[in-house]
Amino acid sequence: MQAMFDVIAFDADDTLWHNETLYSMTQDRFKQLLSRYRDTDRIDHELYETEMRNLQHYGYGIKAFTLSMIETAIELTDAQIQGREIREIIGFAREMLKAPVRLLEGVQEVIHTLSASHQLMIITKGDLFDQESKIARSGLADYFSQVEIVSHKTEDTYKALLAQHHMRPDRFLMVGNSLKSDILPVLAVGGQAVYIPYHLTWAHEVVTAPHENRPGYFELEHIGQLPALLEKLIRN
Repeated sequence: MQAMFDVIAFDADDTLWHNETLYSMTQDRFKQLLSRYRDTDRIDHELYETEMRNLQHYGYGIKAFTLSMIETAIELTDAQIQGREIREIIGFAREMLKAPVRLLEGVQEVIHTLSASHQLMIITKGDLFDQESKIARSGLADYFSQVEIVSHKTEDTYKALLAQHHMRPDRFLMVGNSLKSDILPVLAVGGQAVYIPYHLTWAHEVVTAPHENRPGYFELEHIGQLPALLEKLIRN
């Protein structure tokens, strides 16, 4: 298997461990908090619009999400939101930051197995402190020879990482749950990619999947199928 790829890179959130469920649960709490001011559909819509506006300023992650919740709360209540309610929103963020890192089923075994024959890498986007903390608490850090925490995952991002680590695109494999961030830009620069959907997807990450017969593109139901896919690629 090692002869085919020099590096296998993994996304982190919702590929190695649960993440979007934490955001979804917090957003439900946020809607409940504001339910006396606005209906839940309006809250969902305004929060998403605020997050999109703020991406260029705050990027991704819990802190950016919290700032967007606070801004949305102020806008939806015509600045009538109370201090204790703002404090409650900040409390949501603290709970998210302290939440245990829960690995997806099969991750520990697959990463352990592949690390014996491959150079493994993490490429994740988000807040530096938060992502470093989750990687350290995951118990997986020692399996990865490189960890890259980036602001965005675009074609230019992957081109820069490939050049920085002297990796050939055709010998690079990316594994992730986001078509927009982990799959399409990697295929565009000549790499190969394995898409493993997570049961929840942030609306910002929803795009059309490549054709299933596109060279270099593979889709699996769960990460436990990855070793068998790699063996199949070698045999073929």
